[in-house]
Amino acid sequence: MRKYEVFYIVRPELADADVQKIADHFKAAAEEKGATVSNAAKWDKRKLAYEINGHKEGNYILMEMQADPTVPAHLNRLLRINDDVIRHRIFHIED
Repeated sequence: MRKYEVFYIVRPELADADVQKIADHFKAAAEEKGATVSNAAKWDKRKLAYEINGHKEGNYILMEMQADPTVPAHLNRLLRINDDVIRHRIFHIED
């Protein structure tokens, strides 16, 4: 099992409840594939450093997990096809 951080930004016009639903959805998707999610926290709505797809702000979400290398590939595919996700990045954390 490797440590990963999944960082993604969702559209700013979503309500807090909708943002939490999205965070819970990706957490459940990771756990379904055998990952152990230690933290899945919504940060704040923040101004982006540069405009992405017409958005100047975004809701930031960070998820920390331990998983096999297949899980980040699965999450990457799910994040890519979700219309509410503006940008995402998955980091492998070295010990």
